[in-house]
Amino acid sequence: MPSAASRYLIPLGGLALLALLPVIAVALDEPYLVSLFTRVVILAIAAVGLDLILGYGGMVSFGHAAFLGVGGYVAGILAHHGLEGSLVLGWPLAVAGTDSAPMLWLAGTAGGAVAALVIGAISLRTSGVYFIMITLAFAQMLFFLFISFQRYGGEDGLSLFQRAALPGLDLEDDAVFYYVCLAFLAAYLLLCRQIVNSRFGMVIRACRQNEERVNALGIPAYRYKLACFVIAGAGAGLSGALIVELDNFVSPALLAWTRSGELMVMVILGGMGTLFGPVLGATALLLLEEVLGAYTEHWMAILGPVLILIVLVARRGLYGLVLRREARHG
Repeated sequence: MPSAASRYLIPLGGLALLALLPVIAVALDEPYLVSLFTRVVILAIAAVGLDLILGYGGMVSFGHAAFLGVGGYVAGILAHHGLEGSLVLGWPLAVAGTDSAPMLWLAGTAGGAVAALVIGAISLRTSGVYFIMITLAFAQMLFFLFISFQRYGGEDGLSLFQRAALPGLDLEDDAVFYYVCLAFLAAYLLLCRQIVNSRFGMVIRACRQNEERVNALGIPAYRYKLACFVIAGAGAGLSGALIVELDNFVSPALLAWTRSGELMVMVILGGMGTLFGPVLGATALLLLEEVLGAYTEHWMAILGPVLILIVLVARRGLYGLVLRREARHG
């Protein structure tokens, strides 16, 4: 069995390695690695949130990209109007655009949380395959809704041309922006770890095992699950706002069901119910896409057998393999 120390040292070691990435990129004279791993870090935030509800709560959401897209569009639309100097809404409540990064990130996070609150309030009244299909249906509804927003590019998406402003930091510098995203990932991992180890987390895990017994004990399982769902949605909303900053572009592709599938693959590949596993999963998936994509456009056909092999060999994905190796050499 791996020691308790290993369960903390491995995530800390992984974050330390990620912190050294810009230095490694300079040493290898491969500056594109910073942009690649910025994407890894950003999508890992959304994947960690999905692991919170899937790995610990047993809520198999196939519409997690909806919160990613809502957060991205909220931030993107506000930034677009901020660059234009125009109002997002003029009546009944005047809402102006902004180029302030903290405001955009906060708005994206709030957008993801509100979307999760609405979708979760309905979806969590069901379970099993019905829950899966309802979350997928909501994501597809939002996907087509944003396609209909011709003012913001419709299916072609919306370009922003520059990143938002953050006092004291130059977000146009890729390394600076990378460290900001890494700080958000570390903070979100810490938040989720505290949640999992709290009484709240114990209730969520109990709901996964036997929700009826939790309700019989007088604990409102629905409210706990909804709160957990909103926390995961907020993380995805923040991830969406950050990825829009990275690309200076937002499109309905952020909400596509394939994006939800990618996030789920990250969680399964890295290890469900581990929190840091999705970070490994995001890294492995995007690196495989980058490397294999250079040789063939059918790289997913190679990833499929790899994913099946990992699931068969290691119940807890790549994180489980790392823990097992640590235990063997410990």
